[in-house]
Order: sequence, then C-alpha cells, then structure tokens
Amino acid sequence: MGLAEYFGFDDHDTDLRTELVAGLTTFLAMSYIVLVNPVVMTQRTTAGEVVKPGIALANYSHDQTVQMLAVVTLLASGVAMLVMAFYANRPFALAPGLGLNAFFAFTVVGTLGIPWQTALAAVFTEGLLFIVLTAVGAREYVITLFPEPVKLAVGTGIGLYLAIIGLEAMGIVVGDAGTILALGNLAQNPVAVVSILGLFFTIALHARGVTGSIVLGIIATAATGGVLTFAGVVDPGVLIGDFVRTGGIATQRLPHAQYDITPLVGAFLAGFQDIDAFSFALIVFTFFFVDFFDTAGTLVGVGQAGGFLNTDGNLPDADEPLMADAIGTTFGAIIGTSTVTTYIESATGVEEGGRTGMVALVVAVLFFLSLLVVPLAAAIPQYASHIALVVVALLMLANVTAIDWDDITHSIPAGLTIIVMPFTYSIAYGIAAGIVSYPVVKVATGDADEVAIGQWLLAAAFIVYFYVRTSGVLAAAV
Repeated sequence: MGLAEYFGFDDHDTDLRTELVAGLTTFLAMSYIVLVNPVVMTQRTTAGEVVKPGIALANYSHDQTVQMLAVVTLLASGVAMLVMAFYANRPFALAPGLGLNAFFAFTVVGTLGIPWQTALAAVFTEGLLFIVLTAVGAREYVITLFPEPVKLAVGTGIGLYLAIIGLEAMGIVVGDAGTILALGNLAQNPVAVVSILGLFFTIALHARGVTGSIVLGIIATAATGGVLTFAGVVDPGVLIGDFVRTGGIATQRLPHAQYDITPLVGAFLAGFQDIDAFSFALIVFTFFFVDFFDTAGTLVGVGQAGGFLNTDGNLPDADEPLMADAIGTTFGAIIGTSTVTTYIESATGVEEGGRTGMVALVVAVLFFLSLLVVPLAAAIPQYASHIALVVVALLMLANVTAIDWDDITHSIPAGLTIIVMPFTYSIAYGIAAGIVSYPVVKVATGDADEVAIGQWLLAAAFIVYFYVRTSGVLAAAV
C-alpha cells in the first residue's frame, strides 16, 4: 500500500505534492518551539540568584541544559506526530505547549516551589490518565460540554497569557508596585530596543507572507545582538552569549553540542519519592485540570482555524488526535519535558491544502532532522526567542471575532475567559471563569434549560479546583 492509499489522498481531495508543501509550511511556522521551549523550561540564575525558575541539572551549565531540552523537545514532538500521522490521520502537528511549559516552570516549580522532577512525575501521571480517558471517549465527551463562547475564547486568552510572558522577557513590560504592570525604560535598555526592532521585523515578514517568518525573525534578532556586541556598541553578555566579544569571537565559550539527555531521561521517577500521596494527588489534580482544558482548547482552536469543526462546533473523531497528544505527553515526561499538545500553527499547513496525516509525518521527519542543529538553541538569547510568544499571541487574537458579543450569555463567559487568563497568569483559571459563569448567566436570563447536566457538573468541578488552588491547601501540602 502506497502513501496515497494509506492516508487516503483521493478521499481528502489532495495529493503528495500538496501534503509535502503543507508539511514544510507547518514545520517552518512552528519550528521556533525548538528554540523557545528549552529557554522557558530551563532555570536561569544571575550572580547565584534564581531569576527564572525551571529545570536545573547539577554539574551541567545552563547552555548544556538548554541543548538537552532542545533534543527532548524534538524527540517528544516527533513521536507524538508519528502517532498523529499513522493513527489519527490528521494534518495536525504537536510539540510541548507554550502555555503549558510556562505553567510548569513559573507556577509549579517557581510559585509552588515543587521540584522539577516531581512536576515531571505529575505530567507523566496525568499523561497516563489522558491515555485511559481518551481510550474510553471521556475526554472527547468533556470537550463537547465546553460552552460555545468558552471554546471560541480560549485561543485569545492563551494568546494574551503568552504575550505578557514574551513582553516581560523582552524588557517592554515590567513589574510595578503601584500599577502592577508598567512600560519598561525602553530607551535605556538595549535588550528592549533590539527586541522591539526584532518584533516589528518579524511582524513585517509575516505580513508579507514569508514562510517561516517567526524563526527567521528570531535568528535575525539574535544576529543583530551579536553584531552590536562585536562592534562594541554594547558590552559582551548583554545582547548575546559571552562567546561574542568586542572585535572577536571567544571560540572556547561557544556552546558545545550536547546530545546526551540521560540526566533528564527517567528523572520523573525521582519525583515519586519523598512526597506523600495526598500532596502528589493535588499536584496531579492541578496539572490535570490545566493540561486537560488547555489541550482541549488548543485542539478546538486548531480545528476552528482549519475548518474541521462540525456545525455544533465540535471536532469529529476528536479521540484520535487527543490520543496523539496523550501519548506525546507521557513520552515527553519520561524523557524530560512538559505536556505535548496540538499547535495552532497547524492551520498554516491546512491553508496550503494539507488534509491528511502525511502533513504530520513530514513535520515529524523534519523535527528529527533538526537534531543536527541543536547547538543553535543554546546560542539564541531569551529576548529573541520570546518574540515568538508575542507574534503567536497576536495571531491567536483572531478567534475573538467568532464570538457573539451581542448575546450576553455568550459575551460574559467569553469575556471572563479572555480577561482572567492573562491577569491571573493561569490558563486554567480563565477556562474555569468562563465555564462557571456560563450556567449562572443562563439562569439569570431565564435560559436554565439550555445548560446541560454535564455543564453544571463541570462548573462544580472547577469550583473545587478554585478552592484547591486558592485556599492554601496545595501550598500547605507541598
């Protein structure tokens, strides 16, 4: 049986050339994750002080850890996409989710102070739960319970959440005691100046329809930082790694290839030790809720962007792509990364005519081939890689136009979903706000009969989640 027969090209009105082009397009649109995920997941220190929480490996430098996580990102993504290709036969690409890796590093490891090994153990556990629930159709059923306004608002809320993370890393937005957030001292900060130039350059490339605009923008921004450092305009170490010096390159400081990921593989097993069952259950519960509804929201967003949703706003046979991300999540936790999910950038390949799992297969092969350039990940500064978050955030705002803002039973749940996500720095809180408010507004307008029993139960479950996350029970337990 050839590829055309296996993937059903004729049934989906496509051909091999179209699928190959769509796969390449999707790869270029999302390849930035290879540079961004390792930076988000890795702990960063300055003068011995932790300035960004995440994974830290004893006896390994920051750059070595970043490269290990780049390898892990490529492997976990590739395996998940092979499942998507051969089992689900959908043109969806997968990789560690941006919002989810931020939740892993900033909230679980940073705010809650949970060891990263335990966080990986929690991801592994909920990955197994995902596999079981997907196999029996429970995940697909719960997704159908999402109120329509919440489904349409999730993508925009996640976008705003990513935007804050990106703008802060670029030095454009800073914390302020009086106003919570404020504009940074842009003219005094070389990082902010180069970031802004890089952001607008990337946006211009995207507006011109340049394929791979985001990854090109990241590389151009990092190169600009290197040139300014080399020319002596800024001090070494400010805009690029300290391997670039004024007037020269310190070759001995260049990132060395690090393909040995054994310090990360199986590290999740240590996370099952020295923690009581109740505490671990709460951690898994927290991860489960965030991951469940974030991945569900992303899948709905991709389905919406690609035109795969039916008239009820649901994705037919959603259990198959959900199984791909469940297996990807479990495998990713085993080798050392956060939850794997379907990427909204998959819509770029769909726009090129991609309709089958052949697209996912092409992207998987390209991810595996990208292992050859892993050292590049360690050479890209954080501010350059985080341009991707802001650009993706802008693209994710598009879904907001599909919301019926004239219907108050839609506008309130959708509005709360969008607002609460970035302002509480939590994807799950935003989804919870939308789902809890939906039946309340429906009852207030006399439309209680339009709320399904499952939606009432979902709202009640989220109230329990709110209690666990805000009452101090989780913090006290860990």
